Amino acid sequence: MTTTATKSPTKTPTGDPAVPGFREALAFEWTKFTSLRSTRWTLLTTGLLTVVGAVFVGLSGSLQPDDTVLGGSLTLSVVSLMVAGTVGTLTVCGEYASGTITATLTAVPRRGRVLAAKATLLVCLLYVTGLVSCTVAYLLGGAVLEDGRYAQGEPLPALFGIAGLFALVGLLGLAVGALLKHTAGAVVTVVGVLLLPSLFGPLLGDLRRWVAGATPTAALEKLTQTSDASAETVGSLGAWPSLGVVAAYTLLLLVTAWRRLRLRDA
Repeated sequence: MTTTATKSPTKTPTGDPAVPGFREALAFEWTKFTSLRSTRWTLLTTGLLTVVGAVFVGLSGSLQPDDTVLGGSLTLSVVSLMVAGTVGTLTVCGEYASGTITATLTAVPRRGRVLAAKATLLVCLLYVTGLVSCTVAYLLGGAVLEDGRYAQGEPLPALFGIAGLFALVGLLGLAVGALLKHTAGAVVTVVGVLLLPSLFGPLLGDLRRWVAGATPTAALEKLTQTSDASAETVGSLGAWPSLGVVAAYTLLLLVTAWRRLRLRDA
């Protein structure tokens, strides 16, 4: 009489069935991101817009006399920020729209790990994209505007902060997407956060500098040292503290999205 031994599932040191680790979850997210044309092309657009804008502004001669080469070269970076936010929303909302989120959470049951892998991938991709595109834009802008009529500005360490802002807005899009689970609604919300405080700021009186000054757009204007970044419009808080404010509420939204993802059905 023979007995057939059944192989029990591999256990982790804590006794739980083995689940994919963070490295595997990150590899899953990379595969999904690169396999979708929507995310690939949107990421590419994020970088190209800034570079094209630098050439256009330089050739058109539309800079103000008190503007800087850095600020003028990165004029379209605010549009690139919107696209970066869209990249973040697509990373999670695309899965809800196609229904693949169920398969993702089945493959990686620890939902916090899924969100962390998405966030890590976005930070890496958008930071590199922002740093490379903004550096190229600044160099092109300097080449076109080489007649010396404009101050250069201080590109370092500002370019590193701008790249960090690209990553933060992508995380903002990820958090909003995870909360709303709807692509159009998430994109509109992120664009609204970027633009509405500045558009409706004049209606807020003395509160304008506080409301508009806390937005990613205000942090971008301060980092690029544009002439539009006056204390009356975007507050007197410095560029790096403004970046810290954006990082703080982005992190808060991510934590909220993580809690909702853990407690509610996909």
